[in-house]
Amino acid sequence: KIAENEQIDIRLYSVIYKAIEEIKSAMEGMLSPDIEENITGSAEIRETFDITKVGTVAGCFVLNGIIKRNSKIRVIRDGIVVHTGTLGSLKRFKDDVKEVKNNFECGLNIEKYNDIKPNDIIEAFEEVEVARTL
Repeated sequence: KIAENEQIDIRLYSVIYKAIEEIKSAMEGMLSPDIEENITGSAEIRETFDITKVGTVAGCFVLNGIIKRNSKIRVIRDGIVVHTGTLGSLKRFKDDVKEVKNNFECGLNIEKYNDIKPNDIIEAFEEVEVARTL
């Protein structure tokens, strides 16, 4: 009755291993997940265009993988990451598209970032949560 009043959970086990397994799984549930980055694709900036009201738009060629709209990206210049952010818009010719695949050209801009130059590499990635274990 005291345990009920204090809202304490009491469990009985006939084998200690089951108690240990349950405690271990409860502790794993308390751990915050690890975040892994999966690179989905990369593109090389071939040309940049300054457009009023939009900012700098990059004409790119997708080198490998897929570039998706609203994906997280990093700008790499001479092997150094100069910016990490989010892709703003993604176009193929004049049409808005959801993704652009390998060996196609596209136009894109980066949210709140305009310092992009020809030969920069745009690397798109996803962040995936992975449950940690003990």
